[in-house]
Amino acid sequence: MDIVAQHEILSRHVPSFEAKTDLNYGLTALSFKTFQINVGRWCNQACHHCHVDASPARTEMMDRKTAQLCMQVLAQLPNVEIVDITGGAPEGNAQFRFLVEESRRLGKHVMDRCNLTIMEEPGFEDLHAFLAFHGVEVVASLPHFAADRTDNQRGRGVFDKSIRGLQKLNGLGYGTTLPLNLVYNPAGVYLSSSQHQLEREFREQLFDHYGIVFHHLYCLNNMPINRYLEALVRAGKFEAYMERLVDAYNPDTLSGLMCRHMISVGYDGSVYDCDFNQMLDMKTEPVSHLRNFDLAAFMGRRIRTGNHCFGCTAGSGSSCGGEVVVDELVQIAAT
Repeated sequence: MDIVAQHEILSRHVPSFEAKTDLNYGLTALSFKTFQINVGRWCNQACHHCHVDASPARTEMMDRKTAQLCMQVLAQLPNVEIVDITGGAPEGNAQFRFLVEESRRLGKHVMDRCNLTIMEEPGFEDLHAFLAFHGVEVVASLPHFAADRTDNQRGRGVFDKSIRGLQKLNGLGYGTTLPLNLVYNPAGVYLSSSQHQLEREFREQLFDHYGIVFHHLYCLNNMPINRYLEALVRAGKFEAYMERLVDAYNPDTLSGLMCRHMISVGYDGSVYDCDFNQMLDMKTEPVSHLRNFDLAAFMGRRIRTGNHCFGCTAGSGSSCGGEVVVDELVQIAAT
């Protein structure tokens, strides 16, 4: 489904995000702590819910010139704390290791959004050792601790490969001395469950059955973009899912939305407020490419929004770091 068609379908829903949230003044950026880089659409998997529409057939990939431009701009940003590298399967890009090494040289904390199965691909046998050597935080996708539920969402055999990947990472200190976090997306037309409860279940099941340890579980709502949007429309469930998102809208999520604290750079150097806007080709304004980077223009800029933004503001919220709003009872229990 092309971008024009996606915008047309998303715009059908009433009320719009802007009307529901009463954001006549616009949603503005609050800080610039995260520099996210989406290196391309190639992936060794083709998951049903993928908002990137990534697959082994995709050829859009960041080249060295753009990767160098990313690092040149990053060198001008001492207040940026995190470089968040994503894809597709970002490790499959030829520039991935360059981006990691240069970001660490600049003193940035680096996150790799890893699907785990990439470690089983030929040529990536040393990936876990490379990540550990550079102290990279691994944010690993694992739809569920049950094999059938993971394989139904991601493909046959994915669960077993993911477990082996996690065990490799654990063997190098990930989950103890090195940061290892998991990402959960619900299957079907549902919102994410309680992050606190699910984290406990994941922790118990993965340790008891496979000896796996990790730090945190991040729960993300599925975004009505690309492959997941197509699946919703095909099943006649788009309206029902959007109504669920709208009904669960939570204004307390607005201050913590990831788009207000980051920029997202595409494989060609274009700049977006978040990875979801990137998939809908909603570039930042007035600066739309790193070639024209201007820090002053980014600070306090107006975030571009649309009806897909209901995905990040429903319930406890959904961001690259999981829930945006933590229930007070959960906070008390965690202290």
